Amino acid sequence: MRMIGVVFVSLVLTACAASPDEDMYADPRDPFEDTNRDFWDLNRELDDAILWPAARTYGKLPQPVRTGLLNAAENLSEPSSLVNNVLQGKVTDAGVSFWRFAINSTIGIFGVFDVASPMGLSRRDEGFGETLAFWGVGDGPYLMLPALGPTVPTDRGGDVVDGLYFPLDDLSTPVSVARFVIKALDTRLQLQEQEELLENSLDPYAFVREAYYQRWRDKVFDGNPPPTEAEEELDEDFYDQF
Repeated sequence: MRMIGVVFVSLVLTACAASPDEDMYADPRDPFEDTNRDFWDLNRELDDAILWPAARTYGKLPQPVRTGLLNAAENLSEPSSLVNNVLQGKVTDAGVSFWRFAINSTIGIFGVFDVASPMGLSRRDEGFGETLAFWGVGDGPYLMLPALGPTVPTDRGGDVVDGLYFPLDDLSTPVSVARFVIKALDTRLQLQEQEELLENSLDPYAFVREAYYQRWRDKVFDGNPPPTEAEEELDEDFYDQF
């Protein structure tokens, strides 16, 4: 589903710099690029045939209804955020996750209404993949999964662990599927605004790969990632001119 979660921001030049036919642009993070590109093509076909038509239909629901459904789906992940905040030593954030779940599950009627945010208790979303990265576990190779989109083993494996916490582990299959579908459709609607950027890039696959890594780094470092080696080299080259 992380295909649906990609945030397209200021990455056109980076994507355009990579050509699928030139080995000199091979990305060491993506050792399975040929296979990943095949799955990318498959996912685009699935999006055109299934996901985007379903998202357009879902988008016809009144905004308050969609907001309530998404709130309820996201509220179920608050306990896993609590655990992962504790594992990362973020005690205050863990307390916020606890109170968000307690307040929104009761006053907010099973999370349909986000009562906690207006009270100053904004989400402190953390997953087990971010916890692994926090403690120095490497990302692993970039993967484009069929129907699920871009990820790395640390990220996707963390999702599996997060699903073992209450209440996600107690959900019935229909409820789990409904939660997955709601989050997927809502995010697909949000990403439609960025579709033009994707279509105008010279290499949409590389564009999404860079967007995924930027989003993943933002999550791991809570929105303040350190500069990459490439960015540091670029800065040094820039200042060397003066």
